[in-house]
Formats: sequence, structure tokens, C-alpha cells
Amino acid sequence: MKKIYIILLVLTTLSANAQENKSAFKAGEWLKFRLHYGIFNASYATLQVKNDKINNIPVYHVAGEGSTVGLARIFFKVDDVYESYFDKENGRPYKFIRKVSEGGYTIDLDIDFDYQKKKAILNDNKKGKKIEFTIQDNIQDLISAFYYLRNNYKAEELVKGEFIELDLLYDDDGIFKFKLKYLGTEVLKTKFGKVECHKFRPYVESGRVFKAQESLSLWVSNDDNKIPIRIKADLAVGSIKADLDGYAGLKHQFKIIMD
Repeated sequence: MKKIYIILLVLTTLSANAQENKSAFKAGEWLKFRLHYGIFNASYATLQVKNDKINNIPVYHVAGEGSTVGLARIFFKVDDVYESYFDKENGRPYKFIRKVSEGGYTIDLDIDFDYQKKKAILNDNKKGKKIEFTIQDNIQDLISAFYYLRNNYKAEELVKGEFIELDLLYDDDGIFKFKLKYLGTEVLKTKFGKVECHKFRPYVESGRVFKAQESLSLWVSNDDNKIPIRIKADLAVGSIKADLDGYAGLKHQFKIIMD
């Protein structure tokens, strides 16, 4: 299921078109994605934004959940939870939680970010160990990056053929450089109607999961919400497609092209 949220991150790194000082989301926003693996309706993933506090600091608390359904669940049961607490003003994460259960494989960890000490402490609750990382102010976790990018890039600054980069920390592999290429705009047919989107292509590690570095194609809505609409990926075995399947509590009107 980590692949699902990496895909969602990729989709929203595409959200690089926020207007200056204009938030793309609010508390109460809920997004649902349906993932198909081959002919199977394999998984669902959701993201929900709430108001919260951490150390008396007002934050957004986002909970992401993913699970397999139908026949896919018979062959491979997945129940995953990802959570992030991040600053309402600058989007910096304070805490990240990852609980994974995938066919007998489990992960239980959390990361605390301390910007005064420029340190992040990863607590591996399953293995009973801690890992310390040196961080800079621009660090993001897998979920906070989704929302940070929606608020901090502008459509008018996107240049076809150029790259967007972001530093991520979400597991014990350390800080990861996320990189993707902007490919322009395209209109997609969705269950909601036609939606104009920005299209991107991320550069990913080939071999383990994806067939090649350019195996992903990604689309995000070209409106003030900047939400993921679709992704297509060629995996090392098979292919996967993710589509926006439901939404609620959007801050702005979802733009649908009327025929």
C-alpha cells in the first residue's frame, strides 16, 4: 500500500498550481481513490483533513487509509493507515504515523520533527529502535507533501519539460528526493465529466516496483482545488490505474467541462 500513497503523492506533486496566499483545501475535505490492478478493482484509498493541535500548535491532521477489496482481498489483504500533523501556516510536518498490514507484512512507525534541533526521530515501534536524521526546514513527509505542494506552486510558473523536486522522509530508508517532469495540460473523461488537468511524469526507481524510470503518467485538476484525478503506471508485474472516485468538502468549485 506504500505504492498507493507514493502514487497519490505523485499525483499531488502535480498540484503545482496554487495561487499566491490562497489555500487549495480546508478542514473537512475528503478524497477517495479507486485503484485497478489489471482487470481487478483492487484497492481504495482515502484522505481526510481535520483541525487539530499538537504541542498546543494549531495543525491540520490528515488521515489516509487504504485497503484491498473484492477478489483482491481474498488473495492479498491490505489495511494501511498513514497520518500527518502539519503546520497550518507553512505546511511543515510535526508528526507522521505509518501503520501497515499487507498480507502478513507489518510496519508500525512514527516520526517526530524538531526544527529547532534540525532533527527528525523515527520510532520503529515494531522493532523497538530509533533512528535520527538531520533535516532542513523544507522537509516533508509522505502525506504533508500532498498538501504543501497544493499551496506552494503556481500554474503560471510551470514550464513544459522542467522538473519539480521535493525532499521526503517517511521510512528508515532516509531522505528521498522526489522528482517529476511537467508535460502540459490534457482533458480527461472521468465519472464526474470532462476535467482539464495538468499532466506530469515522475522519475522513479526502476526494477523493484516500476518497469522503468518513466513508468508513471499523472494528471491533476487544473482548478483551485488541485486534486489528483488519474494515474497510470506500468509495474514490474502488470499495471495499475488510479482514479478519483469520490470527494466532499472541497474548498473551491470542482471545474467540470460541460459539452
